[in-house]
Amino acid sequence: MTQLHGKTTFIGGGAMGEAIISSLIGNQLLDPAQLCVSEPVAPRREFLTSAYGVTAETDNARAADGASVVVLAVKPQVLGLVMADLAGNLSPDALVVSIMAGVRLDTLQSGLGHDKIVRSMPNTPAQVGKGMTVWTDTAAVTESDRAAAQAILEAMGEAIYVAEEHYLDMATGLSGSGPGFVYLLLEALIDAGVHIGFSRDQAQQMVLQTVEGSVELMRHSGLHPADLRNRVTSPAGTTAAGSLVLERAGVRSALIDAVDTAYRRSMELGGGN
Repeated sequence: MTQLHGKTTFIGGGAMGEAIISSLIGNQLLDPAQLCVSEPVAPRREFLTSAYGVTAETDNARAADGASVVVLAVKPQVLGLVMADLAGNLSPDALVVSIMAGVRLDTLQSGLGHDKIVRSMPNTPAQVGKGMTVWTDTAAVTESDRAAAQAILEAMGEAIYVAEEHYLDMATGLSGSGPGFVYLLLEALIDAGVHIGFSRDQAQQMVLQTVEGSVELMRHSGLHPADLRNRVTSPAGTTAAGSLVLERAGVRSALIDAVDTAYRRSMELGGGN
């Protein structure tokens, strides 16, 4: 695991920022003394300082002063104000890592007047260290910068580097929107358990463990999901009967269409083609 050096500043101390900070400290990639957070909400600053021992600031430029890495962990709606604060106040060699959805590299470069930028697309399970992040960078980012970025993003779970920015729109459709689709399926399975007679608590426990166990078995076995599905599908059995209902309802094609639609919507929102 790459050891990080120097000062790392987080612009924004919300749930995602806190998740990364907690993991960076927990995995001993950075000491609390190396971390600074710029956060406008006083109770939040007090919490982050007491819980993690980091330095907290209210001024973005002061927080970023001397930082070797600056992580942009704010809502896209306030980006304009943040960029105005940071433009001209970043160290020339500083690496900027954005975890903001939909904000493109050229927007960040022009707004910050800075070239060394990483753009990433994490998803919400990153808040518990089980996220999936896809990321890319500008030509000015060095190999050592990439190693640092990978270490920071892996603090949220798994991270995949892609060479072209348009893949982040694809990631938005698959892993970014994916949790929403998964929760819909979980909700339906829990409702099904209640429908056939289980209490809601029992149904939820059964569904969560069934899904978690299925994912872990697939990871452990390395088998294709079709192979695993075939192993649990006996001739003329219960799984075969239920699977036929799902296929007739078009569940498979509906999921594919959902991901494709989310991907295309991401391009529309980001101004892509």
